[in-house]
Amino acid sequence: MDLSTLANLINAFAVTAGVIFAAAQIRHYRQRRQREAMLELVRSFQSPAFTSALRRVLSLPDGADTQKIREVLGPDGEDAVYLVSLTWESIGVLLFRHELTLDLVDDFFSGPILLSWKKLQVWAEQWRRELKRETGSAHGSNRAGVSQKRPTIAIRRRSSVGPSQCALQM
Repeated sequence: MDLSTLANLINAFAVTAGVIFAAAQIRHYRQRRQREAMLELVRSFQSPAFTSALRRVLSLPDGADTQKIREVLGPDGEDAVYLVSLTWESIGVLLFRHELTLDLVDDFFSGPILLSWKKLQVWAEQWRRELKRETGSAHGSNRAGVSQKRPTIAIRRRSSVGPSQCALQM
C-alpha cells in the first residue's frame, strides 16, 4: 500500500467518524431540547397560579357559562378560566411544533384537559361567538370530538390554519 492510498483511507475514516459524531450530537441536542420542554411543562403545571386556577375551574359545574363562572368563582373567576385555557392553548402550540410528544401530554394532562373541557365547553362556545372566532379556547373543542372511552389527546390541524389555531383533541 502506497502513501497516497493510506492517506485516502485515513481521510475517508476521518470523514465517516465526523459524520457519525455530528449525527450523535444532533440526536443529543434534540433529546436535550425535548427534555427541557418537558421540564418546563411540568414546572408550568406545578406553578401556584396554575394549580389554583385549575382547582377553581374544576370546582365549576359541568357546562358553566360566563354567568355561572362569575356566580361560582366570583368577579375574578374568569381570570382563572383564562389562565387554564391559555395554558392548554400553549400546550397545543408546543404539540403542533413537535416540541412535546402526545404521550407526554397525555400522561400529564389528559385528565385535567378532559375535566376542564366538561366544565368550560359552554363558556368557550360563548366566547367564540362573542369574538367571532371559531378557534378560541380550542383545547377541547366539541368539534374535535370528545371521547369518553379512552381520554387521549391528539392534535388536529385544519389545512388552512396556523399553529395558533391548532387544537388539542380529546
